[in-house]
Amino acid sequence: MSTHPSYADLASLPAYAEQPVPTPFEDANGYLNVRHYLGIGSEGLDDSLDELGIAWNWPVKEGRACLSAEHHITYLHGLRTGDRMSVRVRLLGRAERAAHTVIYVLDDTHERLACVIEEIFLHVLVEERKTAPWPADVAAAMDARIAEHAQLPWQPALSGALALR
Repeated sequence: MSTHPSYADLASLPAYAEQPVPTPFEDANGYLNVRHYLGIGSEGLDDSLDELGIAWNWPVKEGRACLSAEHHITYLHGLRTGDRMSVRVRLLGRAERAAHTVIYVLDDTHERLACVIEEIFLHVLVEERKTAPWPADVAAAMDARIAEHAQLPWQPALSGALALR
C-alpha cells in the first residue's frame, strides 16, 4: 500500500479554498458531511486552474469548460465544524483533451491530510458539449505545471483506477 504525502509535504504547495468547516456542512455526528469534501476539493481545483488560464468565467467568456469525468476519493480523517481546512492540488498529466490531477483536502487545525481526490477532467466546448483539444496557451501552462510538480520530492499515492487515455 502506498503512503500519502505528509502534511508538511503538502503544505509546501499553494493553498486554495482556505476556510473553516461551516456549521451548515456538519452531519449528525458533528463532522463535515461526506458530500462536501468533493465540493471543497473542486473549489480548490477551480482556483488552481485560474493560474493556468482557465478562469471561473471561462464558459461565458470563452465558451469552454472543464467537466469532471472520473473521481476516486479516499477519506483519511474527519474534519469537524470549525476546523480550518485548505486544498492543495498536484497536476499529474494531460492528454489532448483531458487532465489527471490529485486534490488534497488538508485539516490545517490538526496538521494532517483529511481527504484525497484523484480526478480526470475534460476540456469541453460548451455550445457543442463535446471534448476538444486544450487551447495552446492553456496546454503550455499545464505542461509547465506538470513539469514543476514532477520535480516535487514526493510521489502521490494514486488509486490505480484512473488514467489518461
